[in-house]
Amino acid sequence: MGKRERITSLLKADTGFLKTLELNLEKPLDCRENKKFNEVIGFCEQVVAIIEAYYKEKKEIVFLDCSCGKSYLSFILNYVLSKEFALNTYFYAVDRNPILIQKCEMIKDILGFNNMCFINTRIIDVKPEKSIDFVIALHACDVATDESIAKAIKIKSKHILVVPCCENNIRNRLKEGHPLMNITDFGLLRYRFANILTEALRAQFLAGAGYSVKLVEIVSPRYTPKNLMIIAKRRKRNKKYNMTKFQKLDEMFNTEFVLQSFFDDTHLVQNECNKALCG
Repeated sequence: MGKRERITSLLKADTGFLKTLELNLEKPLDCRENKKFNEVIGFCEQVVAIIEAYYKEKKEIVFLDCSCGKSYLSFILNYVLSKEFALNTYFYAVDRNPILIQKCEMIKDILGFNNMCFINTRIIDVKPEKSIDFVIALHACDVATDESIAKAIKIKSKHILVVPCCENNIRNRLKEGHPLMNITDFGLLRYRFANILTEALRAQFLAGAGYSVKLVEIVSPRYTPKNLMIIAKRRKRNKKYNMTKFQKLDEMFNTEFVLQSFFDDTHLVQNECNKALCG
């Protein structure tokens, strides 16, 4: 049985747990609950693969879930890693919506998950007391994904796994002044190209900040077209890092990409990343 099937089977066997999370999988496959469940399972599969490769001996694995919303991802990861792998974990989950944070606290108490801390603040402002192994974000809307990536770099997270949502930040900037205007003259093509360019900029920024990066699809497009995951692993600290590829891509399309705004300026982006990862 593969990882995805193993995780799915484990969760579906505990209907009480899923009911507490308000995930009713008896509804049609194309309903919101089933779609969200499959997105989370696909995300968990990637986390489990990394843990199996790198974390067999680690005493505690610490997560920071950015723009957590109802925290389906953190609750399910917590359950799976405890039940299936008997791992000691800790979860910080941050969101700007106080109502959702209160609801997550209530669910945490019902489940008895004492290894979770829910925080109502901006992602970039959160100050976890523990060293973070994984920064995760599932459909953090628009620039919240970039805020998650920036925070991960600043706190030296070993792994970053993000599945972006809407990529609105640069779409309007692609209407003129770049080398592919003959493509982006058309609204639908501009929309799709903006998505590709946004993820390429994020990937190149992470690579420039000293991470090895790959992109994968976590679920079939029938569940969501927003199924692309960026997976980044922090390289050893004696490497040299630079933002050359990111800067060239950013300048080519005149995007002034938002990830830079979380650092002092373009020059300090490189220096700050170097200090964070090498110092």
